[in-house]
Amino acid sequence: MSIRIKDIAFTAYPVTDVPRARAFYGQILGLKETMAHDLGDGKWWIEYDIGAGTLAITNVTKPATDHNGPNIALEVEDLDEALADLKSKGVNFFPPDPAAPDSLVMDSPICRFFFIIDPDGNGINIHQHK
Repeated sequence: MSIRIKDIAFTAYPVTDVPRARAFYGQILGLKETMAHDLGDGKWWIEYDIGAGTLAITNVTKPATDHNGPNIALEVEDLDEALADLKSKGVNFFPPDPAAPDSLVMDSPICRFFFIIDPDGNGINIHQHK
């Protein structure tokens, strides 16, 4: 018998400053907190349900050290609108091609996407299926 994985329960990102992270995910990205658990001693586990998945942020685990590591892809309705909105809010972007830092959007046969970086260096893929 083999294990049967049926879904992704959640993706968790480590953060160093919970109020700053909550402002980024709630105010900048517009995600709604669905659970905030105070674990005591200043430790938090906060969840945002997005479609069938959940993004959690926590200061229980060690912070990220490189935005090139794992990332979450957030599906948007209009990629160009999302890009303009995030630029206007001063979000940090990760250019896919260091030789062409102004070309933020990647194009593939099935999707378009770009990468942003949260305040703790975690990579976030902003994604739109074609």
